[in-house]
Formats: sequence, structure tokens, C-alpha cells
Amino acid sequence: MSEDTTQNMQQNGSFEDRVFARFDSLDARMQRFDERLQALEIQAERRALETKPIWERALAEIVEVKGEIVEVKERLTNLEQLVRPMVRKVDILSRDMITLRAEQEGLEDRVEKLESKPV
Repeated sequence: MSEDTTQNMQQNGSFEDRVFARFDSLDARMQRFDERLQALEIQAERRALETKPIWERALAEIVEVKGEIVEVKERLTNLEQLVRPMVRKVDILSRDMITLRAEQEGLEDRVEKLESKPV
């Protein structure tokens, strides 16, 4: 039986030949992995280039919207400054109107009393 093993070893080639064959096999596998990795890197770069313009446009639009928001805030502040005196005036007019209505009610009561007295 040991003779068969020895014969098989001799038929398969020397130890060095088998080691070199194994190294060649590993080298071929590494080369295939390297090729696959390069293909993935190229694909990733291509996708990055495809999405870059989209992100640039999105960022530009965000900056534009922020600028518009600043403008709207400024306009709102200006409107608040214009409206504040008007609110005060309307408040004063309301109070004056209530006072006038109260005085009118008082006058109407007096007129009614005068009209109801016998002459």
C-alpha cells in the first residue's frame, strides 16, 4: 500500500511542481479578484459621476430657496412694521366707536324719557 502512495506521488509530479501549480492557481484567482474589483471601482466611479450633477443641482436649489426665505423674512418684518401702527389705529377707532355707541344709547334713553313725559 505504501508503494501505491509513492507511485501516486511520483505520477502527480514532484513536490515543487505541485507547490508551483498551487501558487499559479492562487495567482490566477487573485488576478480574477483584482479584475472584478477594478470593474466594481469603475462602475462606482461612473455612478458617482452620474449622480454628481443631480446633487449639484439639488444643492444649488437649496441655496436658492434659502435666499428666498431670507427675502420673505425681510418682507414679513417690513409688513409687521407697517401693520403695527394700523392695528393701534383700529384699536383706537374701536374704543372710540364703543364710547360713541354708549353715549348714543344714553342720548336715546334721555330722548325717550323726554318724549314719554306729558306736556
